[in-house]
Amino acid sequence: MMKLQNILKTILVLSIVIFTSCNKTDWVENYKEKEKSPFGTYIISNEAESLFKDQKITVLKENFYDYSLFNIDSTKTNNYILIKNAAYKQTAAGTAELLEFVKHGNSAFIALNFFKENFKEELEFTTNNLDENKSSVAELKKLKGTFYLKQTDFGNKTYSFDRNIRRNYFLQYNKNKTIVLGTTKIDGEEVPNFIKIYHGKGAFYLHTNPVVFTNYYLLNNKEAYVENLLSYLPKDNVLWDVHIKTSKYSNENNKKPSIFKFFLQHKTLTWFLFVSLAGLLLFMLFNARRKQRAIPIIVPLKNTTVAFTQTISNLYLSEADHKNLVDKKIAYFLEKVRSRYLIETSNLNAAFMEKLAAKSGNEVQKTKYLVNTIIALNKKVECSEEELIVLHKMIENFLKK
Repeated sequence: MMKLQNILKTILVLSIVIFTSCNKTDWVENYKEKEKSPFGTYIISNEAESLFKDQKITVLKENFYDYSLFNIDSTKTNNYILIKNAAYKQTAAGTAELLEFVKHGNSAFIALNFFKENFKEELEFTTNNLDENKSSVAELKKLKGTFYLKQTDFGNKTYSFDRNIRRNYFLQYNKNKTIVLGTTKIDGEEVPNFIKIYHGKGAFYLHTNPVVFTNYYLLNNKEAYVENLLSYLPKDNVLWDVHIKTSKYSNENNKKPSIFKFFLQHKTLTWFLFVSLAGLLLFMLFNARRKQRAIPIIVPLKNTTVAFTQTISNLYLSEADHKNLVDKKIAYFLEKVRSRYLIETSNLNAAFMEKLAAKSGNEVQKTKYLVNTIIALNKKVECSEEELIVLHKMIENFLKK
């Protein structure tokens, strides 16, 4: 990893622009990769390729959950990096996907002020943020801190920070799978603020003070501390999560508020809804009675199933209606799942995937890929011929087990 001291020489002009060219400096913590204000992360993200030399950097312009469905090669390991105030774009499904990602031998470096509860429960740790209610610039400016690194290679050096250092630390953790890599001094006591949690074949590196990665500290001679933190990551390619997109495929993000629920929350609108439905029903009844005609006798048709099937298939092929064929292929597969494996298919969640893999004898990863492909294609308005062919082959290979 290239020394940050050398990197900062190339961006000296930037420091002048940030702190001297503006009439009023924005001291709000935003952690945005394109933001050049003191507490943005422009420097570290802009110099990522130099920091991780000979390692491919992929900036995630989509949600990690969506990216992992189609882009991660299970034969290679990666480093996932997230530096934000909180993981507000991460759903429960996204947390599960990240845990699975690390479990298979990858690494994740996550620096947050606030970790989600389900994430803490899964990794068996708790945090204590004594300054969680302090948010104004004036309040945060008074918060100072001293950090230590436990790795003997770094010596006994201390790292002092002069502002915006919340008293945020790890309170409880599973000592059987957790190593304390760094500490901070709070009320005279050293407590952990940087830990490594082993998970499956990989590991999570968690830090409770993301502010140390911002422009302000990298331009104030604190780059050595950041370099030491990131040096724990393996020499693998990097997935840098800018955390700007919500998931398109996570079921939690597909739940839209019902308009009927809104009507039922207000008494007057509820009555309006009932009266309107009753009026519509009466109109349909009287109108149907007035226009009803005698039902003619229909002679039973001959059994032309084969000819009909041939005609329909030719029609789809001539019209290139691949989406219709994809929908029918999905319906055929789900019916097979219900009849062959006796599994309910109304909710294609993680539990469904694991149960289907167990009953069918297929690998969990293969089953997840098929079901996630079905979910993605089901939401599309149009499908290509290539997608239809791939889906057909995946279903046929799956059912051969």
